[in-house]
Amino acid sequence: MSNVRRAVAVLLLATAGTVVFAQVKPDALAEYRLGNFERAIQICQEEITADPGSLESYVVACWSFLRLGRYGEALRSARTARSLSRYDARVAEILGEVYYYQGNNSEALQYFQEYVNLAPSGQRIENVYYFIGEIYIRMGKYRHADIALSTAVHWMPGNAVWWTRLAFARENAGDLTEAVSAYEKAIALNPQLPDARRGLDRTRQALANR
Repeated sequence: MSNVRRAVAVLLLATAGTVVFAQVKPDALAEYRLGNFERAIQICQEEITADPGSLESYVVACWSFLRLGRYGEALRSARTARSLSRYDARVAEILGEVYYYQGNNSEALQYFQEYVNLAPSGQRIENVYYFIGEIYIRMGKYRHADIALSTAVHWMPGNAVWWTRLAFARENAGDLTEAVSAYEKAIALNPQLPDARRGLDRTRQALANR
């Protein structure tokens, strides 16, 4: 083999090795999307060790902690991410979820409202309005809940559970006709949803007794 051919062969082998390395590099976001949350966290932690300023690694780690119900770890990571990027909408949403699941309604509401201000048509906007609606239901503010949940189903009209929660908010606000309509929508989407069926029967009975 001539020297030129030998040099070309070595270069091709080196390039191929680089491509293979790039292909097998761990991808935390891909693992998260596959539901491999522990693996995603492990990759993120390795990335953070190599680069403590890696905002993306903190965000994916937080998402994974949330899905595993490890809210304390999610909160610590989110606070660090917040120090790296004060106005990142994803971090605001993560903090809202953490506080929601911890039962801290006022803190959760603050961060969800911040998300709405930062990303009014963001990728998580429908979920944010759903969480806001649930918080208002917890607080007994059913008309506020109606507004938030109506917005949630505007963004995601095929979610039967959310229509049921909207109907429940309307029922408790005394808007029985509108509640019946929302329960019927939920049942049309999922005829086997027991909460929607019970709610529809209950609300129709209340209307009949007026």
